Amino acid sequence: MNRSRTLVAGLILSGLLGLVDVVTMPFGDGEHPPFAVAVVGAVLGLLTLAGVVLAWRGGRAGAVLVIVIVTRLLSGLSAVPAFFADGVPGPARGLAALGVVLTLAGVALVAPALRARA
Repeated sequence: MNRSRTLVAGLILSGLLGLVDVVTMPFGDGEHPPFAVAVVGAVLGLLTLAGVVLAWRGGRAGAVLVIVIVTRLLSGLSAVPAFFADGVPGPARGLAALGVVLTLAGVALVAPALRARA
């Protein structure tokens, strides 16, 4: 697979976000984020990391990139309730917003590679 700088940046950003999803699960208090959301986030992070590794190694590029994009979007969606739920601390909302913005940036960097393969 021929990797552009844009794709490399998107894979690195997505991989870092996936790693954050996995690493933050044990540090949650069970309330922020709720335990179920943290578990789902960790699973999505692991799937993202697997997709990034496979994409980096040149595995079935289209399918692997779809996995990275879908898992990142689902992870970003899991943060949206933080903006509407009562009792979410301000810093947690700020981190959720940052995560959503970085997720959208990562997806925007990876997505053009799908069109190049179509």
